[in-house]
Amino acid sequence: MPAVLSPPDRACHRPRRRGAASVASALALAAGLALAAPAAPVLAYGAPESFAELAEKISPAVVNITTSSIVSGPATGGPMVPEGSPFEDFFNQFDDPNGAPQRSEALGSGFVISEDGYIVTNNHVIEGADEIMIEFFGGEKLPAKLIGTDPKTDIALLKVEAAKPLPFVSFGNSDLMRVGDWVVAMGNPLGQGFSVSAGIVSARNRELSGTYDDYLQTDAAINRGNSGGPLFNMDGQVIGVNTAILSPNGGSIGIGFSMASNVVTKVVDQLKEFGETRRGWLGVRIQDVTPDIAESMGLTEAKGALVTDVPDGPSKAAGIVAGDVITMFNGQPVGDAGDLTRRVADAPVGEAVPVVILRDGKTETLQVTLGRREEAEAQTLPASGATPDEPKQMDMLGLTLQPLTPEIRKQLGLQPGDEGLVVSQVDPSSEAYVKGLREGDVITEAGQQRVTRLKDLQDRVQEARDAGRKSLLLLIRRGGDPRFVALSVEE
Repeated sequence: MPAVLSPPDRACHRPRRRGAASVASALALAAGLALAAPAAPVLAYGAPESFAELAEKISPAVVNITTSSIVSGPATGGPMVPEGSPFEDFFNQFDDPNGAPQRSEALGSGFVISEDGYIVTNNHVIEGADEIMIEFFGGEKLPAKLIGTDPKTDIALLKVEAAKPLPFVSFGNSDLMRVGDWVVAMGNPLGQGFSVSAGIVSARNRELSGTYDDYLQTDAAINRGNSGGPLFNMDGQVIGVNTAILSPNGGSIGIGFSMASNVVTKVVDQLKEFGETRRGWLGVRIQDVTPDIAESMGLTEAKGALVTDVPDGPSKAAGIVAGDVITMFNGQPVGDAGDLTRRVADAPVGEAVPVVILRDGKTETLQVTLGRREEAEAQTLPASGATPDEPKQMDMLGLTLQPLTPEIRKQLGLQPGDEGLVVSQVDPSSEAYVKGLREGDVITEAGQQRVTRLKDLQDRVQEARDAGRKSLLLLIRRGGDPRFVALSVEE
């Protein structure tokens, strides 16, 4: 599992450039050879001679963060031993036998982004803290006030009151970072304080588990305690906030993740203005358009975001329905579901935006007035449905299926009005099993039409075959969450 990351540092010198063509010419002449034609100029970049100047420049804006909180019961920071182990009694003697509240401390990193004392760090660094203390590079310590947090991107904004303007750093454009570019991290690894490491961007657009994930991957050494610290480009600009590492042992193995600055800046601006995030809400559930889904829908390419469900909200009011493919949002093309999610989140709440959908092979532009995601997530959306009939069983597409009955609905925790065909068994050797269908899944649509009887699904399969299609698009619900799956109908 990913562990907490460390903050980045800045490097100092730009790499020297040397023309590859001139080097090749010199080697050829030295060997007494003639070049028929000069090679196309290709610039080769050498490693920086030193990061010292950059580290010296950025260090005053990087801070150590110490948090403390009161926790109930025995402290949890000591060794963990299995229950019943002969060492259990030995370690238990160090805990308070009465379970009295104890003070717990944690360490992290951060960086100053304005001379009046705003500081960025990770949410998990300060979460639940009663006190937050900032230590600056020169040794000065100041208490910090929490301005706001965003758990979805793991970003928090703090504020200190200083007697004089503070050194600060600026954000750079993370979209300009290329795989192979030099980066520097600085932070408080393992409580050692103000440690610098350097490496390269080893990957871009990494997703871990969050809705708005857009991480830069780096091999710059990052360890526990670096969380919340900055990742710098060679110009001393922050292009990421170190958040997590992938490690089997809790230490750096060269796979660290830094939340991209172009995500962080939007969050920080909202936290500074409102004390909370205010993201746009489209009001749809979506998934990626895979190649097999594209084929089953007759699409020429696997792009866009496929709508799987439309609860009451902005999209439903605008006329978007399940099965639509959103190809453009607010004038920008949509590559996949994650792309749409981030674009909607960045859009202003309450404004009408054009949304281009693909439906039945034709495009249509709808105007959708965006709601606010934070408000929508606090509401419970009711389910809808009809009454199924004919409780018979049938084997099809590697699945054993039967219509929903009141008893099955109760077993699966479904609403009385929910309809569809329930999967009672999946052939382990089938395509359906490979694509993730399992017992208890409910098929609610086939070929973008509702199915309530077994004959409904049989008809949709035959229609797909008659139309010369290789697969049929099914809408599957599991625990209330919908997704589309395309299964082969070839005989």
